[in-house]
Amino acid sequence: MDIDVTREVLETLHRLAVAAHPHECCGLLLGAPGSRTAGEGRECIVAVRESANVDPDPAIRFAIDPLILLQAHKAARHGGPPVLGYYHSHPTGKPAPSVTDCEHSTGDCRIWAIVAGGDVAFWRDRGNGFDPLAFQEV
Repeated sequence: MDIDVTREVLETLHRLAVAAHPHECCGLLLGAPGSRTAGEGRECIVAVRESANVDPDPAIRFAIDPLILLQAHKAARHGGPPVLGYYHSHPTGKPAPSVTDCEHSTGDCRIWAIVAGGDVAFWRDRGNGFDPLAFQEV
């Protein structure tokens, strides 16, 4: 399934990746408040929630601050924007899942955005890796 992404989200992802360089940036991809989540129709990413990269080696890995994740899920339960997935950058790589990314694939069907080399690519977590997603800017 393809997804929709706002121009503002794409611009923000690029800006955050540049600002974090040479480290990986990371955070959450959010849908519209009250919108449907994976598997229930076309998803639209309308916002990001930035997180500190709390991995001990942020130049080559990322870890989203667990408090940011918990706060976002709590807000979604109370009518806020649903967490559709995650984003991170590859400061010296390509906008495709790395070996490390694939090792962390959980099968939760969340969207992953990877920013690298001035590009953003979107992927669906399938548990044994990722499927590429086409996106439309809205």
